[in-house]
Amino acid sequence: MLTTSAAVAGGALLGSTAPAAAQSGPDFDGWFDDVANYDGVVDQTGQSEVTVEVGVQNGDGPYGFGPAAIRVDPGTTVTWEWNGQGGSHNVVAEDGSYESELVAEAGHTFSHTFESEGISKYYCLPHRALGMKGAVVVGGSGGGGGGGGSSVSEPDFGGWFDGVANYSSTVDQRGESEVSVEVGVENGDGPYGFGPASVRVDPGTTVTWEWNGQGGSHNVVANDGSFESELVAEAGHTFSHTFESEGVYEYYCQPHEALGMKGAVVVGDISGSGAGGGASGDGGEEASESGGGLSLLVPDDFTGWLAVVFGGTVFLAVASVLGSEAYTEYRDHMAAEEQYVRETPVEGVEEEAAVELDEGYDPVGTAALVVGYFLLISALWAFMYFIEFIGGPTITG
Repeated sequence: MLTTSAAVAGGALLGSTAPAAAQSGPDFDGWFDDVANYDGVVDQTGQSEVTVEVGVQNGDGPYGFGPAAIRVDPGTTVTWEWNGQGGSHNVVAEDGSYESELVAEAGHTFSHTFESEGISKYYCLPHRALGMKGAVVVGGSGGGGGGGGSSVSEPDFGGWFDGVANYSSTVDQRGESEVSVEVGVENGDGPYGFGPASVRVDPGTTVTWEWNGQGGSHNVVANDGSFESELVAEAGHTFSHTFESEGVYEYYCQPHEALGMKGAVVVGDISGSGAGGGASGDGGEEASESGGGLSLLVPDDFTGWLAVVFGGTVFLAVASVLGSEAYTEYRDHMAAEEQYVRETPVEGVEEEAAVELDEGYDPVGTAALVVGYFLLISALWAFMYFIEFIGGPTITG
């Protein structure tokens, strides 16, 4: 009933607005003013097929297209793919050149090939009033986040974004003094991503990360140690950092790095292999100079430390149990050997009184077993706490 009412309202809104033809410039004329997940134009030129997700997080619900705006070459086929979130959606061109059916099923797709240069604006009819709008920029060069300088190629992140589902390319937001990144966007199987995952800014730009309250507690930690936020779950919390020097600054969420919650800020016109595989800039140079042979043995993230603590605890538990068993075997062997000596007659030696050994209780072995099992249970408990911490099963479960 709600979907039908929204569709009627959207139809009324559509009827009051005359369809507009695709425009030739990067000026969207306020089209994205109420679109929370719009962060500039994602440059996807050079690809024959491009995919846009339908039902991504946008403000207070899954009523967005991801990315909201893309740039493609003439002749590129854009495929919209439904993720099953937010009810029924469709894709309707503002100029009437294409329109999909209204579908809620995850995995449904709709495609359209853009032959002519220009800007094609589109929306979801039931959720247009909620800011579910997008645009395809056909032709031109560079991103559209404010038009800051010449077009540059994608930096070489050296595998940093392997396994990061919501990363497609770097959003060019040069020309802006302040840039926002959403914390807790959809990324694969849950809200464990930064949106956009990678942005390009000018030196001196302030980047502000804003929490949307999804996915539990998150933080923002630079690979090179140049910035780090507190661990927060509250929606609306923000953290800012100003990037003064050119370079590639990679960062992650400490509790959810293993789930692909990683991002990058590209400062300046760095492109191609010049970016290297890790964080660069002043902070990265300091980190590389201070790193010695010993630093290779020390974990630099939460997951690494968890592995060290859990592995060390399990090792101590196993060592305690095995040590107890070895001690018991040694004690039994010595008792048998002493019994053999007592029972074997020896000529010329006065037989001493036999000493009875109490084998009913071994305090050392029992204590070792208790300590070993306690350490093992503690390790399993800590592991279950970590699973719950990242949004998995509860400790009780």
